[in-house]
Amino acid sequence: MSTDTRMSADAAATPAPSGGSLGHDVGPQDVDDALWQRLTDLAREAMTHAYAPYSRFKVGAAAVADDGRLVSGCNVENSGYGQTLCAECGLVSELVRTGGGRLVAFACVDARGERCAPCGRCRQTLSEHAHPRMQLLMPAGIMTIDEVLPGRFSVEDLALVDGAVAPADATGVPEPDATGVVGS
Repeated sequence: MSTDTRMSADAAATPAPSGGSLGHDVGPQDVDDALWQRLTDLAREAMTHAYAPYSRFKVGAAAVADDGRLVSGCNVENSGYGQTLCAECGLVSELVRTGGGRLVAFACVDARGERCAPCGRCRQTLSEHAHPRMQLLMPAGIMTIDEVLPGRFSVEDLALVDGAVAPADATGVPEPDATGVVGS
């Protein structure tokens, strides 16, 4: 198994530890320097598990959900470049896998452990699961989701189209109406 095209045996055998939980609900008003540091440290740990044999651009991401869960992800490249998953995709997958919810605060780092901005596709992915006042630790400082993705497409846009089903929450599962019918 070549380390150029496959995960090392050590990385494959040692899963990243769970991000854990703060043990209480969290809102944007609760995000302080200590939490930003914890998220940055978790993102750096996630980055060490990145699979980036082609670009060598490893990325780790971490966030806290509104219920206090800490979630993280790393990028996973593929030789078919369009199939590469960014760290934010792994983070959102972990969020959904562990119960869903809204992302309150987010940090992303590159292979140097320095702040890294999410790409446009990832900003939209994060937006789908964002608390309305989600904060992101960007290279230039702390910004809201609306500042990093102004005019973002959201479930409110879907609600404007007759027949479109807009999920009521970040789980992506449409809510039934009063009669129990979904999408009527």
